[in-house]
Amino acid sequence: MAPSGDSDTKDNIQPSTAVASSVETASKSSSSSTNEKEKESPEAIRQRILDQEAEFRASQKPTTNLASFWSWKKSETRRPGDIATQPSVFDNPELAPYFQPTERYENRHRFDPSFKWTWAEEIPLIRKIDWKVTAWSCIAFFALDLDRSNISQANTDNFLDDLGLDTNDYNLGQTVFRISFLLAELPSQLISKKIGPDRWIPIQMVLWSIVSAAQFWLNGRSSFLATRALIGLLQGGFIPDVILYMSYFFKGTELPFRLALFWMANRLTDVISPLLAYGLLRLRGYHGHEGWRWLFLLEGILTLVIGIWSYFQMVPSPTQTRAPWRKKGWFTEHEEKIMVNRILRDDPSKSDMHNRQAITLKLLWESLCDFDIWPIYLIGLTFSMPAGPPDQYLTLTLRQLGFDTFDSNLLSIPCQIFCTISMLLITYFSEKLNQRAFMGIVMQVWLLPCVIALYLLPADASRWAAYAVVTVLLSYPSTHAMQVGWCSRNSNTVRTRTVSAALYNMAVQINSIISSNIYRRDDRPEYRRGNRALIGIASMNIVIYLLVKVYYLWRNKKRDETWEKMTQEERRNYLATTTDKGSKRLDFRFAH
Repeated sequence: MAPSGDSDTKDNIQPSTAVASSVETASKSSSSSTNEKEKESPEAIRQRILDQEAEFRASQKPTTNLASFWSWKKSETRRPGDIATQPSVFDNPELAPYFQPTERYENRHRFDPSFKWTWAEEIPLIRKIDWKVTAWSCIAFFALDLDRSNISQANTDNFLDDLGLDTNDYNLGQTVFRISFLLAELPSQLISKKIGPDRWIPIQMVLWSIVSAAQFWLNGRSSFLATRALIGLLQGGFIPDVILYMSYFFKGTELPFRLALFWMANRLTDVISPLLAYGLLRLRGYHGHEGWRWLFLLEGILTLVIGIWSYFQMVPSPTQTRAPWRKKGWFTEHEEKIMVNRILRDDPSKSDMHNRQAITLKLLWESLCDFDIWPIYLIGLTFSMPAGPPDQYLTLTLRQLGFDTFDSNLLSIPCQIFCTISMLLITYFSEKLNQRAFMGIVMQVWLLPCVIALYLLPADASRWAAYAVVTVLLSYPSTHAMQVGWCSRNSNTVRTRTVSAALYNMAVQINSIISSNIYRRDDRPEYRRGNRALIGIASMNIVIYLLVKVYYLWRNKKRDETWEKMTQEERRNYLATTTDKGSKRLDFRFAH
């Protein structure tokens, strides 16, 4: 991130400065520049220091969701008796008054800036939180993905034929689902922040489970489209809502590992779901109903149980875990003090709002106007499109190749396993090599020859040859998790990362909407025209990644030139007084 330094005096002040150094600089500046201090409001001083702390955290080597697996053990190499309390602005008597929690902050009664604890106390507590919060989040994500993707297994049981639908109707249904999901993203976040994720998420889960189970009674095109729309509306926003909930319990450096487990649950669902379908679809003919009807009903009931359990499992905050069914709560008073103080020492801005306080639209507008993140949104619009239609049509393709219902479900599992492994590997290497755009190109280079092979595959080719091509294609190293971290990294501020992540996810949903309409009925069964389009998109994506790489290199070079022209005093003054925020700061360098 930071420009490389040399022996010149002007390079003594580097863009990447430690939190303690930033605090010291701010303190010295405020004492030496009385006139400037008088002009600057307490809130402005507070916000400036928060920005400096956010800049420092961003200056560290970024840890994306899945890459955290390889760095997890580093945080546990402390001696049990060592003090675990990290330095923060609360240790500076001049700055601490600017960062006191608001009166409405729900954990304020446990805040104590002088409180100390050891690693022997903190590490077991973190593990306890993992069992209570992280484990729940993985099960909840399983419920989400099960109900949104089981239509793929239903397709192996003549779902479309039984309802008198064709592939165009199926495409429309998937498009309706994704548009509804997309439209619900931001409103869901606003509701979650207003009433609390511990209330809103179980409501979402219960409602979408009821709709999913109600697909048992589908009778045609209209009911199919209606249920797709309702499930999309009720599931939209679930992922950022869960991330918001988890942020109440974990520090910024701890959250990525939990998100890694969260995303792995999504992939594991794609392995478990066909196994469930293998058994449930055998109910075809039971009480005169098709197997796919029982699939929707029973899996909907399963996720409904998970949703009801979530209501009793989730809590409003670390200090609000007691309930009529949980009289002793999760934590002791001592544990609550550790949790609250460790979170606020890591990020004092988390006490700005209470957990039932709505956010304004200003943050959304600022994120939309941050044009330096737009290149990553552009990548989100197209990066996975070459794999989208083959993935969506996987079970239908297997049936067309002559595999029966049960073999089709089992044969869809290997590519999910291989994709999970390759996703882990490409995320690891993106971290190891500190390269993101080039890793995106690797993904496209994997996909391009595969879609070319699909396009050229003869109509009379062996079904196992066709299966092999599709399996290799769908075993691609997905860069989605890497790009979520890339987006977060280049946002460079705690206040905008959630919104930028939501906007990136919305771009990915638009990607899915477009890819859902590439394979058309008049192009079946080889989909030559559709595969030709995928070849063009994969080729275009390589160019897009290269252009994004060049753009960020250019932006960093321009900032380097400006920074190099500044004297040491000018740099120090800039760090102490700048009103630039997030990625707009001159001392910030974009990851690429």
